[in-house]
Amino acid sequence: MTEHLHKFADLYRKPGPWCVVYVDAGAGGAQGAEAAEARRGDVRAALARQGAAAADLEAMETAVEPARGLPAPISRFVLVRQGTAELNELLPGPLVAPPHISVGPVPDLLPLLKHRPEEFPYVVAEVTREDAEIRLEYVGRPGSGTVADVEGSSEDISKLPGGEGWAQDKQQRRTEETWRRNADEVAGQIDRIVDSSGARLIALAGDVRARGLVQDQLAEAHKPLVSMIDSEPRPEDSHQQMFEDKVQELIALQWAAEQAQVLDRLALQEGQANPESATGVGAVVTALQQAQVEVLILNDSALADRQLLALGAEPWVATAEEQTLGAEVLGQVPLPAAMLRAGALTDASLLLVPDGVLPGGVDVAALLRWPVGPEAPGGTTV
Repeated sequence: MTEHLHKFADLYRKPGPWCVVYVDAGAGGAQGAEAAEARRGDVRAALARQGAAAADLEAMETAVEPARGLPAPISRFVLVRQGTAELNELLPGPLVAPPHISVGPVPDLLPLLKHRPEEFPYVVAEVTREDAEIRLEYVGRPGSGTVADVEGSSEDISKLPGGEGWAQDKQQRRTEETWRRNADEVAGQIDRIVDSSGARLIALAGDVRARGLVQDQLAEAHKPLVSMIDSEPRPEDSHQQMFEDKVQELIALQWAAEQAQVLDRLALQEGQANPESATGVGAVVTALQQAQVEVLILNDSALADRQLLALGAEPWVATAEEQTLGAEVLGQVPLPAAMLRAGALTDASLLLVPDGVLPGGVDVAALLRWPVGPEAPGGTTV
């Protein structure tokens, strides 16, 4: 799934130095409480060895306190500058990358993005023919969403069990109309939530007939987002877990489909005379300098040992001094961090990929907003 980086642009514009910490945040049980408490001192000492200012050390030691009262495993990502914690995120689950403790000229958000790939909003609607519970949730942030209850009409909600004649037909028509009105109210509420949140999946569960009516009355733009869950959630732990597992499976399928779309677009550009893509470090840096990158596709682990120049103004990133266009050089930083920053400051999105996904053995590529120009005599691109 692609991550929209623009929301971090304001952070990236602030001057450093930055202290970055990504560590386990568990409070530990009776045996591990002492080690959890010692973690704060270890973080402080590691930052001090890298030259962190005293005010930053104090702020970070306070920020990385153990997450008492929260279920383990749990992790923490913190950014500190000028004695203030600019970002302090508790992240459900264990570390997904090695612990990270650094001081640098720009903030390295890669550990955060790898742990929480995207604030993927989705809607789960549990519907009956009378009412519905609609939940807006975010991937990786359980319990962070909102719940909306819709109470429909219960008048004439049930059809008569038998009988014939005009009265029976009239009652059935009334019942059908009540169902439709209730479904229309539920669909309207779902439409409003999707429009305001940008939700990219609607999981419909509950009564089979009610689900169908709700889907029929959703806005046309939202119908492709719908996936049905056949089983109804129940209060028992085992059934509820099965239900949540099905929701997570739908999210994983949507995630994979979106990644496949990006990689298919990249493959279609291969061999084009003026492709809307760039591959390799040099070509992608050039595209970032021109604010040309729509989607940055990065195998960060393969590029972690390479460095780029982070710049204090446009074009934000360079491979060498002669590419800086007069902008202040903030320092050399790991290539993934430099590219993420340049992408955020030029409104790009990010897709992280593992080894072997990108074509031609490259570890970074980009989909572009406009095509690469034709080659001029001598092999340069115009």
